[in-house]
Amino acid sequence: MGVRATPVLDRRLAIDLVSVTERAAVAAARWRGRGDEPAADEAAMQGAHRELMRTSISGKIVIGEGVLGEVQRLYLGEAVGVGGADLDVAVDALEGTTLCAKNMAGSISVLVLAERGSLLNAPPVYMEKIAIGPGYPQGVVSLSATPGENIAALAKARGVATSDITALVLDRPRHSALIEAIRTAGASVKLITDGDVAGIIHTTNPRESGVDIYLGTGGAAEGVLAAAALRCLGGQMEGRLVLDTDAKRKQAKALGIRDPSKVYSAQDMVSGDCLVAATGVTNGPLLNGVRFGRDTIETDTLLMRAATGTLRRIASTHRDLERFVAEG
Repeated sequence: MGVRATPVLDRRLAIDLVSVTERAAVAAARWRGRGDEPAADEAAMQGAHRELMRTSISGKIVIGEGVLGEVQRLYLGEAVGVGGADLDVAVDALEGTTLCAKNMAGSISVLVLAERGSLLNAPPVYMEKIAIGPGYPQGVVSLSATPGENIAALAKARGVATSDITALVLDRPRHSALIEAIRTAGASVKLITDGDVAGIIHTTNPRESGVDIYLGTGGAAEGVLAAAALRCLGGQMEGRLVLDTDAKRKQAKALGIRDPSKVYSAQDMVSGDCLVAATGVTNGPLLNGVRFGRDTIETDTLLMRAATGTLRRIASTHRDLERFVAEG
C-alpha cells in the first residue's frame, strides 16, 4: 500500500488505542436511547480523555471535538499522554451522537494515532467527499466529475450496469440534488441519518455492506478519520474543504491550508503510517454495540494499521468493572 512502517506504532500502542475507544464507547452506551445527545457526547469525551491521558505517547490533538473555549477536553492542539512517541491524534469520541441518543444503529467511537505531521489539520468545517473501496484503477472516480459520470465510471470498472451500483449518502436537505442525480444515472441510493466515517468504511466491503460508493458533504474531521481507515483497508477517497466564508478561510489558513480549493486524496489527508480503532456503541452493520451483563461488559472493536493493511476484530469481555465506574 506504499505506507512506510514506523516502529513507534507498536503493538503496545495498539492495545492502548483500543482501550481508549472501548472506554469512550462504554461511557456513551450508558446514555443509549435516553434522548440526551449532549450527555452522551460529554460522557464519551470524558471516557476517551481519561484513557488517552494515560497512554505512553506525547500526543497532539489535530482532529478533535472543537477548539479550546468551546470544549474542555480533546480540543485542537491539546497535549495528551504521559510521554513517549511524538504522535498526531485524531478522535471522534462519539460518532453518531443522535444515533446513540435514539439507540439507532451505527454509533461508534473512533481514534487514530499517526506519525507527527502526517494528518491533515482540518478546521471544523464541511468537506465534500467521494470514496470507493479497493480493487479499482486509480482515479476512477473524482470530485471533478459529476455524480452521473462517477456512477458510470464505477459501473464500467466493475463490469456491471449502473443499476447494480449503490451509493451511500447522508440524509440531508443539502443532498437533494445529489440524490436525484444518482438516481437519474440509474443507481440506487442508500440513506443514513448520521455516521459517515462508518459509511465510508462500508465501501471497502460492498459484498457485506451493499455499498459501492460514498458521495456527499459531511464534517471535515470525519473525512480525515475515514481517510485513515481507507489507508488501512484500501480504497480511494477525495475530499475538498467547504470554505465558503472569510472566517472559515482565515481559520483554515491559520492551520496551514494555503489553497482553499485543494482536492485532497486519502494519502494527502493521512500521509504516513497510522493505527485506527473503532468500537461500537450501538449495534450496527459494522460493529456490535456495547453489551452490559450482570458482572461483565462486552465490546466489539476494529483495529487497523496502514503499513501492514491489517484488520483485526477484537471482541472483549471486561470483568474489571471498576475501570468504567467513573462513567456510570
